[in-house]
Amino acid sequence: MREIIHLQVGQCGNQIGTQFWESISLEHGIGEDGLHDGVKMEGLTRADVYWNRTSSNRFVPRGVIVDLEPGTIDSVKEDHWGKIFNPANFVHGFSGAGNNWAKGHYTEGAEICDEVMDVIRREAETSESLQGFQLVHSLGGGTGSGLGTLLLDKVWEEYPDRLNTAFSVFPSELVSEVVVEPYNALFGVHSLLNDAGQCFVLDNCALYEICQKEFKISSPTHKDLNRPVCKAITGLTTCFRFPGQLNADLRKLATNMIPFPRLKFFIPGYAPLSSSSQDYGKSKIVNDLFSSKHMLAACNPRRGKYLTCACIFRGADLSMREIDSQLTEVQRKDSAFFAEWIPNNVKTAVCNVAPIDSPESGTFMGNNTAIQDIFSRIVDQYRRMYSKRAFAHWYYSEGMDDMEFSEAEANIVDMLDEYQMYESGDVDDDINEYEPEEYESY
Repeated sequence: MREIIHLQVGQCGNQIGTQFWESISLEHGIGEDGLHDGVKMEGLTRADVYWNRTSSNRFVPRGVIVDLEPGTIDSVKEDHWGKIFNPANFVHGFSGAGNNWAKGHYTEGAEICDEVMDVIRREAETSESLQGFQLVHSLGGGTGSGLGTLLLDKVWEEYPDRLNTAFSVFPSELVSEVVVEPYNALFGVHSLLNDAGQCFVLDNCALYEICQKEFKISSPTHKDLNRPVCKAITGLTTCFRFPGQLNADLRKLATNMIPFPRLKFFIPGYAPLSSSSQDYGKSKIVNDLFSSKHMLAACNPRRGKYLTCACIFRGADLSMREIDSQLTEVQRKDSAFFAEWIPNNVKTAVCNVAPIDSPESGTFMGNNTAIQDIFSRIVDQYRRMYSKRAFAHWYYSEGMDDMEFSEAEANIVDMLDEYQMYESGDVDDDINEYEPEEYESY
């Protein structure tokens, strides 16, 4: 079985991660006690991807729960789904990261890193054919951003032939609680560029808008913001967890989605966002998946170009022919927003198991050059603060220097230039420059 080890780090990562385990457990017919209900038999076929099965037929998540202070870990344990986890997979510190990336990455986080890696190794050793890791974290604080990226680095060093995926919540001024978020986010993205195999960008700005306009919640809580995130992650992992048409794994996903090594940040989307929606049909699901209103990253895809994208459809009576027809129509109408020099750049997958709150659904992931808007926003906020060296002394005191600040900024600016280059590139220019080699005939 192609196992995936799940890491949830920091307060935000643990809140989302716990909801994720609840959601997929219900889809697979697994209860709070880890026992299968005996009804949803299709949930057993590939359950070993995310769960260890004990000799007593109890399903235990391949999850590692990490934080730098015990409060968040206690909250997970006290949750009604908390007892499904392996108690040995909870790892925490005591002093916290103080919203400082450097504390999470270099000092406080480094102290518990070896303990976390021991848990990861134990989970890896119980896997028959480990395909990779997935990390859920945020980039605004100190633990999720600092310790989360440190763990990605260590995992990459120890398992270089396994793919790691990050589900990263990017900060937004709308729900900002941390003044130094621009610093933490900049260093976090810098690390993701170096160590993540692929990254799904979950933007608090977009989540806030979805809660207000789609859920009609004027002042959304963190739990409200996490609802669409959980739906998206559950949908994105569908093909790993269930058999279906055109099954995929982490490696196949990366191969089809990443045309250039550094352009590995995806925009996720989901439809229908509200479980009360009953008027959804296949056509509306397809159209909504390509609508910015249903995307979990605050950027307009019509300001850029799709290099690649993928859609995962779920439902009992889905026809590949009908879905392909709908997607072809979208590409025909919006051909200007797809890179013309990458043919067949829309990947589809179908799963016959519907989500628990809707008869049909669609999940979207797009590699669109418009995502540079999010990184530009982070760089702009960072530059305004760093030009005055505001709050920088907190990072200096943990051993960082100006060179690290400059390297992180330059790395992201280089990535922005790369996105811009491929957005404005003309395939005809490259064709005209290409001169075929002459080969000898044998």
